[in-house]
Amino acid sequence: MKAIKWLDRHFEEFLMILCLVLIVIVMLLQVVIRKLPWLPALTWAEEFCRFAWICSVFLSLPYTIRHQNMLRVTALMDVLPPKGRVALNIAVDVIVIAVMALLLWHAVPLVVDRYTSGETSPAMLWPMWTMYFFMITGFGLGMFRGIQVLLMHMADLRGEHGGDA
Repeated sequence: MKAIKWLDRHFEEFLMILCLVLIVIVMLLQVVIRKLPWLPALTWAEEFCRFAWICSVFLSLPYTIRHQNMLRVTALMDVLPPKGRVALNIAVDVIVIAVMALLLWHAVPLVVDRYTSGETSPAMLWPMWTMYFFMITGFGLGMFRGIQVLLMHMADLRGEHGGDA
């Protein structure tokens, strides 16, 4: 149960940190190898780092939804009573879920198109559909996290939940 709770709180965070650590390691390795003339240059390093960065960007979307760190204008929230705030949060959650579902709906054909094309990345020769798959992962997890936060806000409205984000 502790592992599931940890994954609930830190899954995307762990993967984003992993991506950033890989970026740092590969770029550092690239700089060191560039200074050693007897070693061949890493022709794939820049592309790998770009792909890891794209992955971390799409993973940040469900992370911000789950931890409720999205950019918001809070002027209206500040003047509403507590139940009104929760109701507005629920409305925002429904919109977020709908937007994530719409983006997911449009991302799937893009990934299928990349898969059927057989296109590969120039330097690493990775199938390009794997890079586009990060969109599906981000939007799918974003939709899941949106539903999760919606359920928390609904529990808050009923007075059953302590507002744990």
